[in-house]
Amino acid sequence: MTLAYIIHLANYSDGVLYVLAVLFLLAAAVMLDRVWHLRRAILRGNALVRRMASMGQLSPGDLEQMRDFAGKQPEAVLLDTALHHIADADAEAMGNRMDEAIMLVAPRLDRRLWVLDTIVTLAPLLGLFGTIIGMFHAFSVLAKPGHAPAEVTGGVADALVATAFGILIAMLGLAAFNMLSNQVRLILHQLETLKTMILNRTDGAPVVPLMRNRHSLKAVTSAQ
Repeated sequence: MTLAYIIHLANYSDGVLYVLAVLFLLAAAVMLDRVWHLRRAILRGNALVRRMASMGQLSPGDLEQMRDFAGKQPEAVLLDTALHHIADADAEAMGNRMDEAIMLVAPRLDRRLWVLDTIVTLAPLLGLFGTIIGMFHAFSVLAKPGHAPAEVTGGVADALVATAFGILIAMLGLAAFNMLSNQVRLILHQLETLKTMILNRTDGAPVVPLMRNRHSLKAVTSAQ
């Protein structure tokens, strides 16, 4: 497929293919941006959950170290909130403050996903619109004297390219949107897990269940 033929297809749809190309680039930019940020947040969150699960009690120094480790990830806001209220609030009030921190962080996680959702819906409709315009051009050949049937069938084939491109963009965008939405859900679950673990490890109880590996669980079972 040459560049001249691609330009011919775009002109055949009266420029709709150009709009679809812009939507494709915009969707690709949103995908790359969100995958990069959400994947980093998930990896950092998993590390924090594992580190906190290995601790029995949390001191302000532990929270400060974890907050610094979180860096600019969403978990840092939650840990910073816990650090500032660990000494002057009971468990319920501290939990409410951390809930508020999660609510403030949540809109940052699915930022720009609405763009991807809009493109998934809009791209097939634009493709169909471009095909309809192409059909007008294809059947206008019938009005010319001495037309060849191949001109009509070739024009119909060229017109269908817009619909095919729009559906392709929608399929890729839908797969990416579902994947990114699942990553947002995982991050929110990590934040809720960290909140619960912080409350359990700062309530003054002498014992907090620790994460054990498979071998230690087998040892406990055999001892019983």
